[in-house]
Amino acid sequence: MNNSAGIYLEGAIEDMSEEQIAAVLDINVKGTYYLSQAAVPLLKKSQGNIVNVASDAGLHGNYYCSLYCASKGAVVMFTKALALELAGFGVRVNAIAPGDILTPLTEKQLAASPDREAALREMASVYPLGRIGTPQEAAAAIKFLADVEAGFITGTILSVDGGLTA
Repeated sequence: MNNSAGIYLEGAIEDMSEEQIAAVLDINVKGTYYLSQAAVPLLKKSQGNIVNVASDAGLHGNYYCSLYCASKGAVVMFTKALALELAGFGVRVNAIAPGDILTPLTEKQLAASPDREAALREMASVYPLGRIGTPQEAAAAIKFLADVEAGFITGTILSVDGGLTA
C-alpha cells in the first residue's frame, strides 16, 4: 500500500489561518494515518507493506515552511513507530523522503514565476546532483521498498533527493 496524498503550503507561522493548518494536517497527517489504519487488518493477513511519502522537509527545516515540515515530520515518525508496531505481524512500513520532484504540484509552483525556466534552475541549484527529481525516480524508490527483495527493510526513510540531505 502506498500513502502519497499530500498538499504543500508555504508561509510565515503568523500568517497561517486555522483553515490552512487544518487542511495541511488533515491531508498530510490524518490522511496517512487513516488510510494505514484501514489497511492494517488486510496487511496483517497478507503480510503486505506500507510505503508512505514523507518529504525532505520532514527531515530538516525549510524557511517559511514550518507547517508543511511539521506535517511531513509527523509522517516520518509515524512510519518508524508503525514499523515497530507491525513488525511482529510480518508487515513492513517504510517511507520515501523526496526532495523537489517535477509533479503537477511543482509545476504549479513554477507557473507562478514570471520565468519558469529560471525558477526551475534556481530550484535545482540546491541539489548536489544539479537537478530536481522525476516522478519515475520517486516511483522506483517506492517500488523497491514495496518489493519482496526489500523484505528485511522496515522503519526506513529513504531519501530521494539528489543528495540534498546528505
